[in-house]
Amino acid sequence: MPHSGACLCGQTKIEVASTHDSQINCHCTDCQKTSGAAHSTNILPKQSDVKITGAVKQYDSIGGSGNTVSRLFCGSCGSAIGHKSVVFGEAMAIQTGNLPDFAKIPITVELFTKDRWTSIPAVPDAAQNLKMP
Repeated sequence: MPHSGACLCGQTKIEVASTHDSQINCHCTDCQKTSGAAHSTNILPKQSDVKITGAVKQYDSIGGSGNTVSRLFCGSCGSAIGHKSVVFGEAMAIQTGNLPDFAKIPITVELFTKDRWTSIPAVPDAAQNLKMP
């Protein structure tokens, strides 16, 4: 089942043609800052399976790997949409908070747990990774 959704204001639409039955929590400090929360929740579909339309803007920064990370967000409301990096190969991270299907899809992996806030417990049965595997 493909996934679709939109940003807070509805001007940026996201369509993911591939089906995902799990998602990832990322606790890295960059995801904390761009999500405005303790972590972000993501999937890693192939870029060719993703269609993003609307008022998208991009911000480039250097990630923990030393590579450029291009973060995509709605240019109107600022909602985080996703990010790209050579670290992901042909994939890209799409933040699942904009995709309603993911409210019922389990988190099976946690990344950068070394940066997890002490008040946030590990997700039971999710693989725990101190950094990007």
